[in-house]
Amino acid sequence: MMDSVKMWTFIMVFCTFGLYLYIAWRSRVKDTKGFYVAGGGVPALANGMATGADWMSAASFISMAGLISFMGYEGCIYLMGWTGGYVLLALFLAPYLRKFGKFTVPDFVGDRYYSTTARVVALICAIFASLTYVAGQMRGVGIVFSRFLEVDVTTGVVIGMAIVFFYASLGGMKGITWTQVAQYCVMIVAFLIPAIAISLKITGQAVPQLGFGGTIASGSNAGQYLLQTLDQISTDLGFREYTSAFGAGNKSMLDVTAIALALMVGTAGLPHVIVRFYTVPSVRAARLSAGYALLFIAILYTTAPAVAGFARYNMINALNETPYAEAPAWFANWEDSGLVAWLDKNDDGRIQYRAGAAFSGKPEFREARGSHGQRLLNNPPGPTSNELYVDRDIMVLANPEIADLPPWVVALVVAGGLAAALSTASGLLLVIASSISHDLYYRILNRQATEKQRLRLGRIMIGIAVIVAGYFGINPPGFVAQVVALAFGLACSSFFPVLVLGIFSKRVTKQGAIAGMITGIGFTILYIVQTKFLGMDPWLLGISPEGIGSVGMILNFTVTLGVSAVTPPPPPEIQELVEHVRTPRGAGMAIDH
Repeated sequence: MMDSVKMWTFIMVFCTFGLYLYIAWRSRVKDTKGFYVAGGGVPALANGMATGADWMSAASFISMAGLISFMGYEGCIYLMGWTGGYVLLALFLAPYLRKFGKFTVPDFVGDRYYSTTARVVALICAIFASLTYVAGQMRGVGIVFSRFLEVDVTTGVVIGMAIVFFYASLGGMKGITWTQVAQYCVMIVAFLIPAIAISLKITGQAVPQLGFGGTIASGSNAGQYLLQTLDQISTDLGFREYTSAFGAGNKSMLDVTAIALALMVGTAGLPHVIVRFYTVPSVRAARLSAGYALLFIAILYTTAPAVAGFARYNMINALNETPYAEAPAWFANWEDSGLVAWLDKNDDGRIQYRAGAAFSGKPEFREARGSHGQRLLNNPPGPTSNELYVDRDIMVLANPEIADLPPWVVALVVAGGLAAALSTASGLLLVIASSISHDLYYRILNRQATEKQRLRLGRIMIGIAVIVAGYFGINPPGFVAQVVALAFGLACSSFFPVLVLGIFSKRVTKQGAIAGMITGIGFTILYIVQTKFLGMDPWLLGISPEGIGSVGMILNFTVTLGVSAVTPPPPPEIQELVEHVRTPRGAGMAIDH
């Protein structure tokens, strides 16, 4: 007989997916303007919600609280970087790019730098950053499906691929926009309801942000501040203090700064977020929708540290020193999905959670089970006394189960996680499709292409991008937030300098922009490949791969300005165009010319 969590999950997933597909069907388009920029007439409030959903990906919904839960204060790098980046984008880039009024970011680069080569370099950067990013989303979809529909991660990714292909290819940006409005509503309700319920349970506070800084209401730690208790529990188990920063065992201040800067600037350079500002009718609407989006994003982002703290407190209390035979049901369920594992090193039948890795690598399970019923592992044990492996990506999804909330709340979080991953994935797929069908095929290869040909190619490109993203979702180079962090680094080192200089400097030339983009992204990719895939230690001042995009960005700025200084200035009409873009009024509809 189907358990209640699974039954509720089927109901929630069926209802929300049915809604998305219905919206996509009603919003199907027959022209490229509807396909690329939703016709340019989306209201500011709806665009704010769609931007919030587009920007808050599986990394925000599923992984960010997990990272903070395990990294403590240090995990807030992601929160600060992504939020700061959105403000940077809203204030310094979005209104000007909307004023420019084109379909895509490579369109801006190609026209502003009066160069087909610059357009091609920009579209390669857009495809590269978007593919890396969308792979993280597909991985998130696979994790959610694998646990709650009891399929493996690969099957989960394939299901996600089929759904996102359907509604992204059918309605283009128009369908994606209205689907994302619905997805934002699902996502925020799914994040807030369990956060409020758990805050009430632990601290008696209905507002999670207040509960996070409040005192524990009951149990052995009653009357103590939650954060002080987390610090004490962490040090007792051999971890550093939960709220510590820049001490022994933490990242250096330089690395933290580099990562935060890469995330911040990378956000401002992400093409799938920028393109959302082309879908509104005016510059004023672009500014207004940026404000709405910031408000909608802040609701989730200010709640995430509280969710992370509650999840860690509950998880340690529920598992540490608990006999495996008495472990809660959710533990066995996640163990079956391969995202939780227990290696009984001292053969006492109890789960000991301590600092350090329980074993080498990711869990590799045998077919057999141990004397306590646990799944046996092939992995060699680690040198520490820790026996527990918990994948960070499950913390938000498992949180309602750990807190023993009703099955419908567990299912609602599943629907929210899927909404987060699919909303961002669809926006990214459209960037990839439009980069190839519009920027490469129409603007460079075949100016005589008909609307029908361009739409067909756009839909084919979405299909190909889904397959590639699905492959990397099944075989990811890291967990979701790490993969996404790399995408931000690539966007940071390639787009941001040429966008800022393209708006605020009339002297920057096409030669400078091309050389800058190639240098920035080339250096960043080289460093990431060396350190992530070839096993080299971070060799530049200890800066980790997640932060190296900051250095790539500085190199990009330096090379762009240096080469521009020694090459002939841009033509007069380009300089007039830059003056026009900086004037805050007078934008028309997004145009294709």
